[in-house]
Amino acid sequence: MDFKVMLTTFGMIFLAELGDKTQLATLSFAAESKSGLPVFLGSAAALILTSLLAVVFGSFINRFVPAAYIRIGAGALFVILGGWMLIFSGK
Repeated sequence: MDFKVMLTTFGMIFLAELGDKTQLATLSFAAESKSGLPVFLGSAAALILTSLLAVVFGSFINRFVPAAYIRIGAGALFVILGGWMLIFSGK
């Protein structure tokens, strides 16, 4: 197992997830719930499943598209969606 890749992935995802919509939604659910355990288990399961889907899809698409193009495409999509949210938010 490549621990450098694992730790780099952990660090980047951890920092990216701090204060995002998923964390704020989980915080809201926990505040409304009498027990935090079901909220934790549900949110952890959802994050695991979305990560699994990303890894499976990324591994599949990497067979046909070079990694550099995938990074460029992901970055471009991120910028486009960010712009979309800035332009069309509040309408």
